Amino acid sequence: MVSVIQNGGVSVDSGHARLHELGYKQELKRDLSVVSNFAFSFSIISVLTGVTTLYNTGLTYGGPVSLAYGWLIAGAFTMFVGLSMSEICSSYPTSGGLYYWSAKLAGPGWAPFASWITGWFNIVGQWAVTTSIDYSLAQLISVIILLSTGGKNGGGYEASKYVVICFHGGILLLHAIINSLPITWLSLFGQLAALWNLVGVFVLMILIPSVATERASAKFVFTYFNTDNGEGINSKVYIFVLGLLMSQYTLTGYDASAHMTEETKSADKNGPRGIISSIGISVIVGWGYILGITFAVTNISDLLNENNDAGGYAIAEIFYQVFKSRYGTGVGGIICLGVVAVAIFFCGMSSVTSNSRMAYAFSRDGAMPFSSVWHKVNNQEVPINAVWLSALISFCMALTSLGSSVAFQAMVSIATIGLYIAYALPIFFRVTLARKSFIPGPFNLGRYGILVGWVAVLWVATISVLFSLPVSYPITNETLNYTPVAVGCLFILVISSWIFSARHWFRGPITNIDA
Repeated sequence: MVSVIQNGGVSVDSGHARLHELGYKQELKRDLSVVSNFAFSFSIISVLTGVTTLYNTGLTYGGPVSLAYGWLIAGAFTMFVGLSMSEICSSYPTSGGLYYWSAKLAGPGWAPFASWITGWFNIVGQWAVTTSIDYSLAQLISVIILLSTGGKNGGGYEASKYVVICFHGGILLLHAIINSLPITWLSLFGQLAALWNLVGVFVLMILIPSVATERASAKFVFTYFNTDNGEGINSKVYIFVLGLLMSQYTLTGYDASAHMTEETKSADKNGPRGIISSIGISVIVGWGYILGITFAVTNISDLLNENNDAGGYAIAEIFYQVFKSRYGTGVGGIICLGVVAVAIFFCGMSSVTSNSRMAYAFSRDGAMPFSSVWHKVNNQEVPINAVWLSALISFCMALTSLGSSVAFQAMVSIATIGLYIAYALPIFFRVTLARKSFIPGPFNLGRYGILVGWVAVLWVATISVLFSLPVSYPITNETLNYTPVAVGCLFILVISSWIFSARHWFRGPITNIDA
């Protein structure tokens, strides 16, 4: 049911009314239900995408213990972040999301600077997320082709980095075309994406261990800690911390629900619901998927070996060998990888949607170069230029993979740390500068808001340090963790642009109700 406010006898959607109070015109079509709003965030979190892509990391650093318990730990703290974001989203349901929140919560004196730094970390982090999602799909497609043509040990076709980048470009092109459709069509795609992710997880978590002729014991799945990582790291605590990356990388992107609020009915209530439900359901089904797959793990070193049929892609090798050992052919495993590939495709599609809404809102307030171009909407009320800009920048970021894997990993590292810094900034302002002045919306945490907010901020600070630690010893140019370098360079660029330019003209969010 749509929440309405009576205004002179005319029913006005509560999200529309709140947007008007915040000083913005309704330019985007408000046609999304709470289910559709949830669907976009759930599809971007996409358990099948994150877990499948970084399962190798989990196996290498800690194995089953890191996978099973690390997921629950990261999930619990991510919910604290999500709850705090939901409370703020309820009060400020705009497409700008995080950067608008920072401006309002930091107060008039700090608003422009707070908005500037939050906005740029948010949008660059989102572009990096889209880059990593679509590149991981391109890599998975190349692995599917490799297995379909005989595998690495059977003369299968191994795609070069140039072929992979062509796949990446084609995927982004499709995503830009889909995102150019009216929001009604995009809503249908979003709901299909959520359904595919949900059903796909349940099918694979049951099917894979059921088909396997050899299964791991419950003792192995819940108690075995892999210290044989080949990276010169022996400390169990250190290993476990590095294993958390898979879980935290997966549990990102739920700010999409905030960026879609100007297109969501009763956004002051349904935006927060989208954030919380997408995190909660992802944590539950994700844990089931991790356990189901891990019950099919019998030899970690073989799965991580670059000379296996899948070229060292652990989950692809699991799927392929499970069916091959049962039926004499790995075709069933390849089909299962196809299910994952479709989920990743939908994930990238939803990510471009979120990117474009953020770019639209940020340029609406004049923060981006050529802002007048990026905040235009077409006759279908779609920010079409922002859609194609987001796809183009994500492709350009992926081109670094042609130069070196180190440069590309630096880009991708911004996806997790950069985005979480953007999540934490408005929460930090909420629990400090706006501690007494914040006026909550329909969804609020009451007296627990400050406590939950501080837990969220401290968790982001913690993972920012943990994921910047070296992942291999001895440290060389090839093994150095470039996360702090990448995030540090982004920070320097953002601060420098503020000091030398933006502070003279950027005033934060600009109302357009009278334009």
